[in-house]
Amino acid sequence: MTDSFLLFLISIAALIVIAIAYFTFKFHRDKKIEKNLWKEYAPRKLDIGSVDSLSILPLCEYYPASTELQGEPGVSYLVTAGENKILLDVGYNQGKKHPSPLLANMEKLKVSFKDLSCIFITHLHRDHIGGNRNERKKTFSPSAADLDLKGLRVYTPTEMNHPTASLTQIREPQVLAKGIATIGPISRALWLLGLTAEQSLAVNVEGKGIVLIIGCGHQRIERIIQRTKELFDIPIYGIIGGLHYPVTASRMKFNMQRIFGTGKLPWQWISKEEIKASLSGILKENINIIGLSPHDSCDWSLNLFREKFEDKYIEIKVGKEISI
Repeated sequence: MTDSFLLFLISIAALIVIAIAYFTFKFHRDKKIEKNLWKEYAPRKLDIGSVDSLSILPLCEYYPASTELQGEPGVSYLVTAGENKILLDVGYNQGKKHPSPLLANMEKLKVSFKDLSCIFITHLHRDHIGGNRNERKKTFSPSAADLDLKGLRVYTPTEMNHPTASLTQIREPQVLAKGIATIGPISRALWLLGLTAEQSLAVNVEGKGIVLIIGCGHQRIERIIQRTKELFDIPIYGIIGGLHYPVTASRMKFNMQRIFGTGKLPWQWISKEEIKASLSGILKENINIIGLSPHDSCDWSLNLFREKFEDKYIEIKVGKEISI
């Protein structure tokens, strides 16, 4: 090994150490900001109203319900609440394809953009906005080719852009339509990914209660439940979506989900005991239905939820409609 090559290796190692130190410092700084934002914000009660029916049709998820549909480690759900049709997130499109898995599944399931009331983006992460490129550019795309969304309303939890859609940045909880609300962005410090604002959808089903539809749950389920209780004097009936519980495995390459997006340092992975503690908290809420998204939770977590919730548990798969 030559001296110059050894020097090169030392330089690379030094840069890696500096980068880790920088992002670790930033992570701890962001955690203080996160704590203050959560502590200082006092949400007001919302008069949400109600809808007479609710269905959730997964269009992008890790597991498909049939071989005719495509699975991927991303999320997109068609939420039909009363007369409103909401597209929650637009999937990952990891292969940068056109048509994307989302578009292909929409065609198979006879879902059209022209029928949508709006698009609801939960947060600015690649597996919810159509890929890495969109994350960098703070935009979203249902497919690799540009689609003209013709002024379709889009609700985002952070500043984003799109060439044809009409974007509204959500800064606090608000009613979007009768029976439908966003619980507002809740920020979480994530190592390397920064301070991430994520919102969840709340739908009040007449005679049943609030159903929460969640993208990744980076906010933590405990805070999502607390925020919901602060906003509504209505019981939580159901929880559907992602909670980011990749305990034993990741759905993405290089164990990415176990390293990033956990709210912990990259070498401090989520433990089984932590998931069991969170699950115990959910059980105390007497939830009537619950479905854990497999796009960011491992099979161990899915099996634990199935076991504990028994007949209250709902499988989330592409093409398997959930009617409430």
